Formats: sequence, C-alpha cells, structure tokens
Amino acid sequence: MAKTIVVKQVGSPIRRPASQRATLVGLGLNKMHRTRELEDTPSIRGMVAKIPHLVEIVEEKG
Repeated sequence: MAKTIVVKQVGSPIRRPASQRATLVGLGLNKMHRTRELEDTPSIRGMVAKIPHLVEIVEEKG
C-alpha cells in the first residue's frame, strides 16, 4: 500500500502571490480548513514545503 499524508489548509490565499495560490490549487485545496489525502511523494512534499504558512500535515498513513 502506498504511503499517504493528510494535508489541511490553515491559511487564506488572499493577498498571497499567484504562485502560492497555484500551489494550493495543485494540492486540491481552495477553502479554509479543508483536508485532502494525497500520495506521499517528493513532489507533494515539495509543494507543502513551499507554503508551510498555508497548510499543515495532519496525519501520515502507511
């Protein structure tokens, strides 16, 4: 079974650069306090590391 992580949006994209908003959309997040279960890959980890003030890792599975 593949490893997954649960990512939660904790910050608003209002008044943020377009690249940070695009990263949120790429993670599948668009509204506050929504969560997504994503595959734990280096690209996903890099996206989360790019916007640590907007998202948090809630749980790691697998």
